[in-house]
Amino acid sequence: MKNKINSIVIGLGLLTIVVGCSKIENGFQSDNIRYKSNVIIAKRGMSLTMSDRINADGSTPPYKFEMQNLRDAETGGPAPKEFTTDYEILVFKQGMVFNAETDTTVALLDQKRELVKKPPMEFNPVSGQLIFNRASANLPLGKYAFDVNFTNSRGSKLFENLASIEIVDPTIEDMFEVTYQAATGSSASEVFTTTTAPQVNCKKISNEGARVILKIIDKTGKPFNPKAGEIVKRGDRPMFESHVKFNPVITTDTAMICDFEVAPFPLAKLIDKAGTDWGYLNYYRIPMRFASVDGLPNNNVNPVFGFRVKMEGTYIVEVRLPSVTRVVR
Repeated sequence: MKNKINSIVIGLGLLTIVVGCSKIENGFQSDNIRYKSNVIIAKRGMSLTMSDRINADGSTPPYKFEMQNLRDAETGGPAPKEFTTDYEILVFKQGMVFNAETDTTVALLDQKRELVKKPPMEFNPVSGQLIFNRASANLPLGKYAFDVNFTNSRGSKLFENLASIEIVDPTIEDMFEVTYQAATGSSASEVFTTTTAPQVNCKKISNEGARVILKIIDKTGKPFNPKAGEIVKRGDRPMFESHVKFNPVITTDTAMICDFEVAPFPLAKLIDKAGTDWGYLNYYRIPMRFASVDGLPNNNVNPVFGFRVKMEGTYIVEVRLPSVTRVVR
């Protein structure tokens, strides 16, 4: 019996020595880190686009991620130089944000803004997020794959083809929305008749600046001349100028032009002192001497429309009146 007990003690002692000599692994590192989607869509020119974080799948923090081997997904060749080129963009200074109540002039706005040089895409080593800025307008369309090296207390591990980036153009819906469109004709005695609603369309012509070029055109595409009084306001109802905060509207022979500075434009719905919510509406009148309305002789034209531009850039917004012909005097 005594020999048996001694054997057990010796055996336990040997086990302790074996365990004591074994290497204890430090922390946990998952083989299954991932993005929510392995295809990250980046729309060119948007002011800020962020991907999801990398899911570390329970790996022991702290950890860091490193993007490696960004490449063309089809050819395997290196990603274009535009991904790492610095571009000049206008941004809000660190810790500063736009305040519509107090930032009422360009001078006040510029106290919070600065020009910086940044690449169009940055990779966050803590979260694994990809961050795209306005300079992404310079990125070539296409699909680009990349690997991620993951490091924590356990060590490092390379995850090949963890995700891909698909560079696409934003749709018009990403940049612009129509909120209202309607029209009436009105006689000299102010009898109103509903007529064909305007068709509000937008075209982005540049990634530079923050400008809307507003044109009201007839059914053949001829623009009415706001500078010559062919487009006039309607009493105390809101118009293009009512939504402008920073720069005066410039009037030309064919358009009304506004440099809006900060997207979206208009920044917010227009609510007057009486509490009336006008939304984003614009009310105008084209006097009858400058317009011929199909089926409504001797009538003014009263287009009402609302729209919103969601990102910076230069846009032509056309308000087409499908049943109206411009009359040249």
